[in-house]
Amino acid sequence: MSTKNYLSGYSSHVQQQVQALIASEKSAQWLLNKYPVAHGLGGASGLYDYALEIKNTFMRSSPPISKVIYDDKIHVINNALGLHTYVSRMQGNKLKAKNEIRIASLFRQVPEPLLRMILVHELAHLKEKAHDKAFYKLCCYMEPDYHQLEFDLRLYLSHRDHFGELWL
Repeated sequence: MSTKNYLSGYSSHVQQQVQALIASEKSAQWLLNKYPVAHGLGGASGLYDYALEIKNTFMRSSPPISKVIYDDKIHVINNALGLHTYVSRMQGNKLKAKNEIRIASLFRQVPEPLLRMILVHELAHLKEKAHDKAFYKLCCYMEPDYHQLEFDLRLYLSHRDHFGELWL
């Protein structure tokens, strides 16, 4: 898979730099120097609690989240790192709505800042549905290094395609 799949929104100069880093087999060392260990939130309850802590810190008035889980069915190939879903169900004669966040299972073994970036992105969808200026402003409010973390995650995904998992 090409580096451009994950970095298509970046300039050709940046894409070339990433390709050179991968070709020289230095991407692993660069990533490990910056992010030495994976997070310890392998289970659904820990992931939910972590997401709820972020939400309650920055978005108290937003709708509640009912579920935050790792999902084996989400494939990064389809440009999805995680999904925010809005599930409506009839209970008696009332319509109940629930917000759920699903994170691709491959992120069980990434460093905490990268997982946080994905959760911040999905939590921002509680208030802002479109990927517009207001959405990214909210992401940066919750995580000031949002854009750098997103780039680093995309670099990791490119590395992973060429060399496999990094944090086991």
